[in-house]
Amino acid sequence: MNLDTAKLFCDVVEMKNFSRAAEIHGVSQSAVSQQIAQLEMEYSTQLLDRKKRPIELTLAGELFLQACQDVIERCQRLNSEIIQLNRQSTKIHLAAIFSIGMHTLQPYVKKFMGIYPDVNLCVEYKNAKEIYDLLLRGSVDIGIVAMPRRDKNIEVYPFENEPMLLVCSPEHSLARENEIDIHQLKGEKFIGFEADVPSRQNVDAILKKYNVTVRTVMEFDNIETIKRAVEINAGLSILPKPCLRTELTTGTLAAIPFTNEHFYRPTGIIIRKDKHLAKAARYLIELLRKDFETEL
Repeated sequence: MNLDTAKLFCDVVEMKNFSRAAEIHGVSQSAVSQQIAQLEMEYSTQLLDRKKRPIELTLAGELFLQACQDVIERCQRLNSEIIQLNRQSTKIHLAAIFSIGMHTLQPYVKKFMGIYPDVNLCVEYKNAKEIYDLLLRGSVDIGIVAMPRRDKNIEVYPFENEPMLLVCSPEHSLARENEIDIHQLKGEKFIGFEADVPSRQNVDAILKKYNVTVRTVMEFDNIETIKRAVEINAGLSILPKPCLRTELTTGTLAAIPFTNEHFYRPTGIIIRKDKHLAKAARYLIELLRKDFETEL
């Protein structure tokens, strides 16, 4: 098993979809299927249950996934350590939740690296709980989260206010609407966040404000999985607009604004109050805040 195969298998499992993984890796769906089949032949066992929709791991597949993740993590750590040895520069460790890191953060990183090309900017994707823990332990310099919480040891700065839209499959009857009253969601099947995900509070507050009760049929801890469930028309959801760019471009999802008001998911930049930040790190925070007038 080589590293590319390990990454491919992990992406298939994460996306629960062969075609989406193929798109990410720039290969055909057939090539992905063949590589997975080759793995199963080599190990003489089934790794994925293709009869389930979405696909699921077998017991052997779970073991194989853990091994792949371990290999990838070790290689990434090795690459990072070698780079650090070869670069005598400032290091900034930034952690963002996956949805922000994948869909919103990249233009900021690109601009920052244009100003500070010699800075070692390490960006990781973590869940919110991990980011707070790492930040308070001093392992992370800057965190970016949704629905930032107040803490006596943490400074919070506003980042993006992400518009929240109704999201559905193009096959759903509501997909033909140009805008929608939130009361039309009453009684509809709904794909939501798990209870301990901060964005769940945001969506619950929106529904509660208008006294709308939905039928929650699935709950997940990340936006990517929610999108995959909505794509197969398992239910509706309310998601941030920046996370929908790819699906709206390809037409695999429909997103509809609400007539009642403009709903937003607040996101924030968090740092530990007693953290001493280098000049480059302070510039990065100002860049993320879109405040370019501060003299650093």
